[in-house]
Amino acid sequence: MDSEAREVTKLYRAYKTIHEMVHDRGYLVSQTELDMTLQQFQDKYAPSGVVERESLTFLVQKKDDPADSLLVFFPADETVGVKPIRKYTERMSSQEVLKGIIVYQKNLTPSAQKVITQMAPKYLIEIFSDSELLVNITRHSLVPKHVVLTNEEKKMLLERYKLKELQLPRIQPSDPVARYYGLRKGQVVKILRSSETAGRYITYRLCI
Repeated sequence: MDSEAREVTKLYRAYKTIHEMVHDRGYLVSQTELDMTLQQFQDKYAPSGVVERESLTFLVQKKDDPADSLLVFFPADETVGVKPIRKYTERMSSQEVLKGIIVYQKNLTPSAQKVITQMAPKYLIEIFSDSELLVNITRHSLVPKHVVLTNEEKKMLLERYKLKELQLPRIQPSDPVARYYGLRKGQVVKILRSSETAGRYITYRLCI
């Protein structure tokens, strides 16, 4: 396999994982995108053998709240600087989108990372490298099922067990699974584990 073919395959895997990710967060993603094969990806995005990364950009909306939308960007530059970040936030502003994900090749400059930090909380922009998305970690057999609770479900949980939220076990926002689901401070995730003795048991973690 030559370097161009390897790059197409790598990008296909990242493209597939990011679609699975936003789908698992409750955004509308067509079954066609979720089921796309490598050959279909090549035919659509790399007929010449090379993928134009910018053409992979896509917009999704929440199933239960169309106003909650998210743009996913694929910068062409190997190292992403301030200029494309500004361009993306301008597009987000014009389309009235407050959330974004940037899928980058190699790295972001410190200045670009600083701009992303400064944009919050108005624009919430997450970053993932191609390499981080080669495998969907939540599909691994050793990773238990995670379900993000709604605010109402969180409230009911705390009331049922007469807990204050800080009494819950914790999960860091930098945890790979927390990043996959885009967990924010104060959100609670339900974790369902299989057990040979108990069948299945459930734990909860608070994102801090």
